Amino acid sequence: MRSKKTCSKNSKKSKNRATRNTKSCKNPPYLPPEAEEGNIEYKLKLVNPTQSRFEHLVTQMKWRLQEGRGEAVYQIGVEDNGLLVGLSEEDMRASLKTLRRMAEKVGADITIIREREVDYDSDTPRKIAEVLVRKVPDDQQFLDLRVAVLGNVDSGKSTLLGVLTQGELDNGRGRARLNLFRHLHEIQTGRTSSISFEILGFNSKGEVVNYSGSRTAEQICESSSKMITFIDLAGHHKYLKTTIFGLTSYCPDFAMLVVGANTGIAGTTREHLGLAMALKVPIFIVVTKVDLCSRGTVERTVRQLERVLKQPGCNKVPMLVANGDDAVTAAQRFAQSPSVTPIFTLSSVSGESLDLLKVFFNILPPLSNSKEQEELMQQLTEFQVDEIYTVPEVGTVVGGTLYSGICREGDRLVVGPTDEGQFLGLKVSSMQRNRSACRVLRAGQAATLALGNFDRSLLRKGMVMVSPEMNPTICWLFEAEIVLLFHARTFRKGFQVTVHVGNVRQTAIVERLHGKEELRTGEKAVVRFRFIKHPEYLKVGAKLLFREGVTKGIGHVTHLQPASLHQHRP
Repeated sequence: MRSKKTCSKNSKKSKNRATRNTKSCKNPPYLPPEAEEGNIEYKLKLVNPTQSRFEHLVTQMKWRLQEGRGEAVYQIGVEDNGLLVGLSEEDMRASLKTLRRMAEKVGADITIIREREVDYDSDTPRKIAEVLVRKVPDDQQFLDLRVAVLGNVDSGKSTLLGVLTQGELDNGRGRARLNLFRHLHEIQTGRTSSISFEILGFNSKGEVVNYSGSRTAEQICESSSKMITFIDLAGHHKYLKTTIFGLTSYCPDFAMLVVGANTGIAGTTREHLGLAMALKVPIFIVVTKVDLCSRGTVERTVRQLERVLKQPGCNKVPMLVANGDDAVTAAQRFAQSPSVTPIFTLSSVSGESLDLLKVFFNILPPLSNSKEQEELMQQLTEFQVDEIYTVPEVGTVVGGTLYSGICREGDRLVVGPTDEGQFLGLKVSSMQRNRSACRVLRAGQAATLALGNFDRSLLRKGMVMVSPEMNPTICWLFEAEIVLLFHARTFRKGFQVTVHVGNVRQTAIVERLHGKEELRTGEKAVVRFRFIKHPEYLKVGAKLLFREGVTKGIGHVTHLQPASLHQHRP
């Protein structure tokens, strides 16, 4: 027994010594062991493989690309257990040549993300290489990541998006953001009041595809293997309900919190950070306007952010991105661990460190793998209605996200619930994704659907379009387990709040608090709510957020009481 203990002690000591040594050495000698799932593959070397070995390697690459929905990362010079062995210059050249041949075989391109030397027992310098393999999917269904853009008013959100998507730096007086505004009052005040969508593409070689070179949205989609769709949300407090709606209904994969270096954490910054965390959206931070401030001011803002992120309520691990190597590491760690929070410091005027953010977006992998996507696609069709328009010569158009299933041109669906709790039949006449026509829509994708001459007045935000065979459950009454984040007085029966669940936004009355008379800040309870205006389509387990003035709470739906009326009207 004693020998075991001393043995473990010695191994602990040697472990500590090893970690100390790795800290003094620039590169860690190990990566985490290779995972079966996921899109990361370790290869020690790929020098002159036999034909059968080559075929096996190609099959392996197809699997990794499928796991990453069209993207994979190869670590060359690394053993399966994660040991960084490294290769000589000659072996590395031969391995990359084989990798290029493999990629050609599956219709993909390769980009070397980074190369670095490793300290392995050898006289000659040895390197490992990290390579991004990306293919244009066979059906032109590019990888699409949605990023919600949050931050206080005047922090530089729209300007940053203008610079990224237009490819031109700002003049310091707001020229870059003008392309993004939709209303006259936004142009006059320089403040966003509505939700706008902007796109940034990357081709299979990892090069930026944006509106520079006077491309249209269709051309950007055609040239891109990966798209980043930015959801530009309002920063001003009076548009908070619009911001919450954007976060709950558009199902963003990530959130980008923009902070002005000159103002630091001001206004709605904390609130937006709290919202993203309550809805469990992974968040990273961009500190803009570094050209306006001294180095000391920028550092003070970053320290202030680090302090907030490390607080007990947040429990985040801040990671300052200072160079290209950091940007690659940040993208990979961010996707693997929700607690890592990358911080970028850049300028939309001078362009300082803007490239690091582009490297980050280029490498950022999707959160859901191909298996989860497949499972969602096999369910019945369910499309959330977020926007409603009338387009001349097209008719009624709805915008939103396909939550599950597959939707094709010509499909017959039912939409509802109406105020009476009914569902109405309709036909999808055409569809568009990122402003270009598409034939098939898959689960998780956002799009606009044209409904021909369907009466627009029968539609509202918060409705769903589903397969007729779904027989959807709708309710006036539902129960949710909630946590009261903040309330000035006490929260009790009869209280009215605005409830946000996905794309549903409606006033509800608190009918009952189970086991309690009232709630105070920080307390939990199961609460029964009743909608005031019309029944809604909800799901058990859906995240819920409610507010009324300064009162705020979060939770999830635990029980639905189905309304008796849910017949279909042909």
